[in-house]
Amino acid sequence: MAESWSFLDTAESNFRPLVVIELAKGTKEETIEWFTKRIVDKKADGGAQLLIKPLVTENGPENVYLVGASHLRLLLGAETVGLVKECNDNSMRTFTYSSRKTFKDFADDNHNFLTMAECQYIIKHELENLRAKNEKMIPGYPQAKLYPGKSIVRRLLTSGILVQIFPLHDREELKKLRHSWYGRVKIGYQPLDDIRCYFGETIALYFGFLEYFTFALIPMAVIGIPYYVFAWEDYDKYVMFATFNLLWSTVILEVWKRICAILTYRWGTLLMKRQFEEPRPGFHGVLGINPVTGREEPVYSSIKRQLRIYLVSLPFVCLCLYFSLYVMMIYFDLEQWALDYHKEEESNLSSLILYVPSIIYAVVIEIMNRIYRYAAEFLTSWENHRLESSYQNHLILKVLVFNFLNCFASLFYIAFVLFDMKLLRQSLATLLITSQILNQFAESLLPYWLQKRHNKKMKKRMCSQKTDTDLSLADQVNMEKEMGTYL
Repeated sequence: MAESWSFLDTAESNFRPLVVIELAKGTKEETIEWFTKRIVDKKADGGAQLLIKPLVTENGPENVYLVGASHLRLLLGAETVGLVKECNDNSMRTFTYSSRKTFKDFADDNHNFLTMAECQYIIKHELENLRAKNEKMIPGYPQAKLYPGKSIVRRLLTSGILVQIFPLHDREELKKLRHSWYGRVKIGYQPLDDIRCYFGETIALYFGFLEYFTFALIPMAVIGIPYYVFAWEDYDKYVMFATFNLLWSTVILEVWKRICAILTYRWGTLLMKRQFEEPRPGFHGVLGINPVTGREEPVYSSIKRQLRIYLVSLPFVCLCLYFSLYVMMIYFDLEQWALDYHKEEESNLSSLILYVPSIIYAVVIEIMNRIYRYAAEFLTSWENHRLESSYQNHLILKVLVFNFLNCFASLFYIAFVLFDMKLLRQSLATLLITSQILNQFAESLLPYWLQKRHNKKMKKRMCSQKTDTDLSLADQVNMEKEMGTYL
């Protein structure tokens, strides 16, 4: 591997932009020169050994830079991040440059061996692992301190020098994916392999689960319709339906585990090596030598991390759980007030008021979940986990415990403490329906409205500039850098 880096040429005539870096306006020239130099420097000198070009528009150069890599550099990067590819004998193995000829569809002139998502992941990995060597500060900004092992990109982001880093769309590939995915009316499965090649495995698995879960709910919905239409007095029928739901939920979960394993094995993520997982970009510490790999990387005391987890994070999570239970008791007080009011008035208005506490509580639950998610991300990042997998595990644990108690504690309390089946039915229906409406608005209606609004702005801008709908590279970059999370 070390010998391969020595003959890597960073110059390539056919430059393909994959990632965009936007610096803040007014960034000092010495800072730009230093940062771009670190990006193109050789790996032995602490650089990323990538290609970078400034974006030049009609008004002159902007503080926007396009980042790419030569084909050879991407192949060596694929070995570094441990990508798993299919071999000629149909087995799945970790890609190595020395044995590249044994992998399926590999050719020296085949630049499609690595998918677009994999290429952008490699570049993102290399940029995020740019770390300070002997620098004490960012050149031109004495207040932005550095120390050996500190992530350069992370310091630039926190200092406001670096505005954002984002992958650049490939318009031709995006048109093909749009046509095969939703561009025509047809009944069939989603093109998960195409989605994976363009957006990556995480997005493909998300849509794969949505597709599977939608089909899996059909039997429950079909059987549940008679129970909803007919008000049967025989509660044994409801016990049978509840038993079926319990068994079917277990079955579809186990089947999804199998399907998920098949997809991840085919895409190579099931076998990705974890024993050589590199430190996450947010991990900081004094530079040292990894005893396993022999590489120079940040070192941080595990005792300090455990102290942060058990003395700060754990008490904070317990405090949030207590606050969630306190809000739940306020909800029950509101339910009692609404019930007393209904008994006194016995009107249509009082009947509607019975549902108001549950609706308010459902909205409060969604707000608390989102606020807690930000707090959990901040705390988990502050704990300074070395590996991305460890970071994700601790974050998921924090979020899962709080969300479970916050969303379902009231239902358990009504069912097993109050024994009020009427209130349980009302609360369950109101909470689920309100939650579905809020989630549909946040995940579907709001993005759709923002997309329409953004398209209108872009059309007006193109009409005022008298440009064609076929955007140039500069127009495309400027359009994408203004897109928010939903776009």
